[in-house]
Amino acid sequence: MTAGSPLLQASNLHTWFELRQWGFLRVGSVRAVDGVNFALARGESVAFVGESGCGKSSLARTLLGLHRPTRGEVTFDGEELSTLKGKARQRYLARVGYVQQDPFGALPPFMDVRRLLNEPLIIHGVRDPAAREERIRRVLEEVRLTRVDEILSKFPHMLSGGQQQRIVIARALLLEPAMIIADEPVSMLDASVRVEILNLLRNIQRERELTLAFITHDLSTVRHFADRIFVMYAGRIVEQAPVDELLDHPQHPYTQSLLAAIADVDADNALEERDVPGGEPPSLLNPPPGCRFHPRCPKAIAGTCDVREPPRFAPREGHYSDCWLHDERHGS
Repeated sequence: MTAGSPLLQASNLHTWFELRQWGFLRVGSVRAVDGVNFALARGESVAFVGESGCGKSSLARTLLGLHRPTRGEVTFDGEELSTLKGKARQRYLARVGYVQQDPFGALPPFMDVRRLLNEPLIIHGVRDPAAREERIRRVLEEVRLTRVDEILSKFPHMLSGGQQQRIVIARALLLEPAMIIADEPVSMLDASVRVEILNLLRNIQRERELTLAFITHDLSTVRHFADRIFVMYAGRIVEQAPVDELLDHPQHPYTQSLLAAIADVDADNALEERDVPGGEPPSLLNPPPGCRFHPRCPKAIAGTCDVREPPRFAPREGHYSDCWLHDERHGS
């Protein structure tokens, strides 16, 4: 690997789920991830943003190897994920930590904290009990759970939601990963602890120089958190740019609608003139032709947006948007 090569790359990635009725009659395929391309640099923090059902979580599980791609590939540090078997796959799973949305559901209720943090270390070959104990205590302190002896003896139901999520983050860090995938990590938490957990993740990412893929439906959380944003809609990435560039100069009508839905208290960022479209995201079983956003888009061009899929345009330097409005033939 060269110094400038990406840590993780997705190329023409498709993850479809076959849908059957009565157990045998094929109805079609849910196109959860449908032609996604991106590359993540080492030490970079990125956010994948979009409404529920846009394919964010399916993408995360594909990157983790929990879903097998229908087409395309994912490469991590130069190795194609689908080719990894046995110990090679185990090494990959050790290098990519996972922070789930529901911390309580992610923690086995019958294990105390010491046991549930020991398990991944034992599975991945850390045989020395003293070495395991030292590593467990170190990561608990790293996630700001300083009463370590008290925490180690507790079961998940004895912890607050914020403490549970800190345990989930600690477990993701135990094996010294190169990358963390955090899937809506604060959506199940009280508002009072969300900022604490977000700041904790960002600080750990910077201190460890981790690559962080942060998945969220909430654009308001990402300005001080991510380096770049990928906006997803109906299984595809429709816009991508550095975080300040995208939030200050959104180019795709869908991104503009997401921002318009945020109650922005910054007068310099006033969004009153942006239209907020109604309706729901399309079915991923039978997505509409052309641009998938066109049935909801207030700027859709009849005879173009509803017929042809838009290519990727670069309306600003380093800023990419899949929208026909950027085609100079349409006067944009």
